[in-house]
Amino acid sequence: MKTVLVNVVTPDGPVYDADVEMVSVKAQSGELGILPGHIPMVAPLQIGAVRLKKGSGTEFVAVTGGFIEVRPDKVTILAQAAETAESIDVARAEAAKKRAEERLNQKTDNIDFKRAELALQRAINRLNVTK
Repeated sequence: MKTVLVNVVTPDGPVYDADVEMVSVKAQSGELGILPGHIPMVAPLQIGAVRLKKGSGTEFVAVTGGFIEVRPDKVTILAQAAETAESIDVARAEAAKKRAEERLNQKTDNIDFKRAELALQRAINRLNVTK
C-alpha cells in the first residue's frame, strides 16, 4: 500500500517521523483525512489528536494547535506542542485537567477564563490520546 512521510515538529524539535498510510487531523475548518498523493495545502490546526494509520494499527499524537502542510509525498505538522501517546504522563495530564476545572469553577474576577479553557482542552486531549 502507498505511504506518505509524516513529520510532526515543535519548537523543541521533532516529535514524530514515519511513513504512514493515512493521516487524520482536526483543522480549524473541520476534520481532514490525508492519503498519499493528496493535493498540496496548508491549514491551521485545532487542539486535537493526529491519527496516523500505519499497517493494521493506529498511532496517536496530541497536538496543541499549529499548522499542517500537505504535499503529495510528505505531510509536515508544525505544532506549538506535541506528544506521542506513549510519552504522555497520564497523572500529570489528570492533575492539569483538575487544576483547569478548579480555575473555571472559581467565581473571582482575576481568573483568565480563556486561558483556563484552553488548559482544560489541552489536558482532555492528552488524556484522550492515551486511551
